[in-house]
Amino acid sequence: MATILSLKDAVARNIHDGDSIAFEGFTHLIPHAAAHEVIRQGRKDLTVMRMTPDIIYDQLIGMGCVKKMIFAFAGNPGVGLLRRLRDSVENGWPHRIELEEHSHAAMANAYEAGAAGLPCAVFRGYRGVDLPKVNANIKTLTCPFTGEELAAVPSLRPDVAVIHALKADRKGNVFLEGITGVQKEAVLAAKRSIVTVEDIVDDLGPVSSNATVLPRWTVTAVAKVPGGAHPSYAQGYYPRDNAFYIAWDAISADRDRFQAWMRDNVLNAGPDVFAERVSSRNSAHLEPTA
Repeated sequence: MATILSLKDAVARNIHDGDSIAFEGFTHLIPHAAAHEVIRQGRKDLTVMRMTPDIIYDQLIGMGCVKKMIFAFAGNPGVGLLRRLRDSVENGWPHRIELEEHSHAAMANAYEAGAAGLPCAVFRGYRGVDLPKVNANIKTLTCPFTGEELAAVPSLRPDVAVIHALKADRKGNVFLEGITGVQKEAVLAAKRSIVTVEDIVDDLGPVSSNATVLPRWTVTAVAKVPGGAHPSYAQGYYPRDNAFYIAWDAISADRDRFQAWMRDNVLNAGPDVFAERVSSRNSAHLEPTA
């Protein structure tokens, strides 16, 4: 049953060293503020998963929080590489992480299977590709009814799912709409969940036909963090900050510059900085202070 907490308390109570965590979002509603709080609290040895890891995973990896990443695509969307990820894999800085690479279809099915309480996902896929050669968790099986050869992967059942949403009511029911990716499935598959929201309201009221409502009994903790998806966008609240993604490429390319930015903008900052960034909508905050 959902409890409304501060972001600091939600992370402290629900995310521990060694946990597996899904920070999910797809272009829209990416939980940047929550990931920053995990970094501030110094969590280590995490197994992180996401269909499309981007900047928050670059930051988590560069700050030494991650042991393993399960993913389908990794990059700075619209710009290029995740440079802290690449430095970890190629040079072992700050340490070398383990990778488990899948297709988008495999991960979507694996979250669905996890949400259903199943041990694995079975689907048509991985035909004529090389990923099974480097990922031992990709298996094949024969359908007992048709004889068709199918792909199978372990279900994704993270210890914690972390998402950002538009709003929640005071009972902890959560409202999302727009591009929602696999946020719902990740929450339903997880043992615990943290949902940051733009606002907490008395009543969610009528919802549109494409909306998703996560009832309070599916959610562990809700935290109000206005701007908590920045630099991604939150439909109806703020647009995507494209300048941030472009600037991140240069910031993350250099270890010293990366560490300075993280010190000034994450370690020495708090969740309120996200609301300030959305309000100002300028890129001055991207450069580390002297």
